[in-house]
Amino acid sequence: MYPETLVIPMKSELTEAGFTDLTTPVAVDKALQQAGTTLLVFNSVCGCSAGAARPGILMSLDNEKKPDNLVTVFAGFDVEATAQARKHTLPYPPSSPSIGLFKDGKLVHFIERYNIEGHSAGMVAENLKAAFDEYC
Repeated sequence: MYPETLVIPMKSELTEAGFTDLTTPVAVDKALQQAGTTLLVFNSVCGCSAGAARPGILMSLDNEKKPDNLVTVFAGFDVEATAQARKHTLPYPPSSPSIGLFKDGKLVHFIERYNIEGHSAGMVAENLKAAFDEYC
C-alpha cells in the first residue's frame, strides 16, 4: 500500500475538481448504482496517471455534455474500494489508471490503461468527450 503522504496530493487533483473519493465498498456500490451518468476513475501513482489520465480527465470536463456524478478510487491505497469498483467493470481486467462511464448503473464505456499509457492528455480527453456526447 502506498503511503498517505504520496497519495493525498494525487487524490486532491480530482477531488478539488469535484470528484467524490470512494474509500469503502459500500460507497462504491452506492455511487455506481445512481441514476444518470457516473464517471469512475481508477487513480494511481504511475506516470501515465499523472501525465495523461488525470489531466485528460480534467480537460474532458470542459464539454457541453458531462457526467452527472464524478467518483474515484485509488489503486494501491483504497484497496477494498478499488476491488469492489473492479467488480463493476468486468469483464475488463484490473488496470490502473483506467476510467469507466456508467449510465443508470450499467458500464457503457471503459478506457483501459493501454489506452492511456503512451497517449497524450488531449487524446484521453477527446475519447471521454466522445463518450459524454453519446451517453450523457
